[in-house]
Amino acid sequence: LLYKIFVPIDEHTKVADLAAILEIDLELVKNAISMYIRLGFAKKKNVGKMEVHDSWGSNVPEKGALLDDMSDFAAPLEREASNDIFDSKEPPVIDKIALLKQPSVEGYTKRIAFLFDSTLTAFLMMGNLSPGLKTHAVTMFEVGKLSDESLDSLLTELDKITGYTAEGEAKRYFDHALTLRDTIQFLRYNAKVDPHGVGVGVDLIRCESLNSLDTPTCSRVLNKNYHLLISMAPLSNEVRTVSDNSPYHLGPPVPEVNSVWFKLWIYKVSGCGPVSFLFAKGTRLHHLPPELYPYQRLMITTWGHESTIVNTSNVLMALNEALTHSPVLLQAYSRHSNAEIVYVTFPLEVNGEADGEDDNTTLSLHRHPAVEKLAQSVDLTHSCGYITFLNTLTCTSDRQDESPPLPAGSVEVESYEDWSLLDLYFGLPLFSATVNQHTSRLLLEHGLTAEENLEELKRNNTLLVSSLMGFIAESQVVPGPDDEENGASAASPDPFLCQMTPGQTEVPVPLPTRNLFFDGSELRELFV
Repeated sequence: LLYKIFVPIDEHTKVADLAAILEIDLELVKNAISMYIRLGFAKKKNVGKMEVHDSWGSNVPEKGALLDDMSDFAAPLEREASNDIFDSKEPPVIDKIALLKQPSVEGYTKRIAFLFDSTLTAFLMMGNLSPGLKTHAVTMFEVGKLSDESLDSLLTELDKITGYTAEGEAKRYFDHALTLRDTIQFLRYNAKVDPHGVGVGVDLIRCESLNSLDTPTCSRVLNKNYHLLISMAPLSNEVRTVSDNSPYHLGPPVPEVNSVWFKLWIYKVSGCGPVSFLFAKGTRLHHLPPELYPYQRLMITTWGHESTIVNTSNVLMALNEALTHSPVLLQAYSRHSNAEIVYVTFPLEVNGEADGEDDNTTLSLHRHPAVEKLAQSVDLTHSCGYITFLNTLTCTSDRQDESPPLPAGSVEVESYEDWSLLDLYFGLPLFSATVNQHTSRLLLEHGLTAEENLEELKRNNTLLVSSLMGFIAESQVVPGPDDEENGASAASPDPFLCQMTPGQTEVPVPLPTRNLFFDGSELRELFV
């Protein structure tokens, strides 16, 4: 209960309204907030000085004196000026639709919510960037929210690490921290970003904290306080993203977009991608598929986890071990020590031309045939994010591990045939300042946060979700009549076929039940 209240609570929402939004008994909410106050997580608003007689100052009890009755000294929660709903013992009866349409306090406007995952908080904590920054990171993780009122302090801590240099994994932590600072400054009180052209505050919300709320409650909380959601990119595969169309969302429209299924779907619709194998849980391999023999390094992705790059020579044992508890996506990555990676940011230019590129001298990955096919099924005009292209033939050992891959406008491409589509992510990237700046600039230039653009994105995302869910259904083993008689159906997912987490109330992303093979242009079933 305490964690459920952490996210929706703010200084503008009355306790009775909060209980109505969460559909929780008013007394329970009051008790929870009382505990917040006693623990120092919150404090009362508009509490004036107590008017007492001067003689009280000279009658302070001696240290250690026992008081017979402490009940008079118990500080109750601040009560409203009149006998309102806060004092009622019965749950309030409130029109929830009217509650969502009206601000909590006169003059208060809805904000922008920037959604992040636990990976970001881990980077801020593990980087040992500054003690004050680590405190904010703990709050972002434990509370699940950092409101606009606290961002000035966070930005001050982030400014302290400017100018520091780091190498290896530590550089990754620094890059995320500094790009987070730039993103907050870009979104916060920026009239060009606000759909209503006013410029509003920004709240940072951890996606996992929203997962503790059921879908209707989460929708009410977000609609009450925000008119625009923007996700960081990429979000961890373990995160279930917001799947409601309201409020508007520049990010993954459904959790399935943040899964392996989406990778295979974009390979299928574009006809382009690295050689890939999706093995169902329980599969056992005696040798690697021959199609992977030419590659020195492979990319392995266990279900719901991040990808890792491994050497081909020792992947078989790790692969079989992972398949005992999870499906695995195995992909070709590089014929040499490292592959070359380039990012294509979107929204794409309407005329199809990349930034600052000359059609007569270089080829642009923005006009790669795979991007043109992908744009027919994915809205790359009204949303923001990036597409990752992979060149498995080129060795980039001198650059790959020292600095992040560059946007497409910074790299000359001689042939489209050498490049294959690796993945696509929606949102604002935090891993690279250059890619973040490209995406932010395009967001403003294309007016992505204008209401008419967001309405068009909502309609196009509905088509994307329909196509993706249809693809997932086609790729699964459909229960036959005998299975349905035994109780197996799509309406009641088998725990073996769905990866569920403790406390999860939503229907999880379905696991694959067939082995699938993408040969670089076509997806088909694989028989092992």
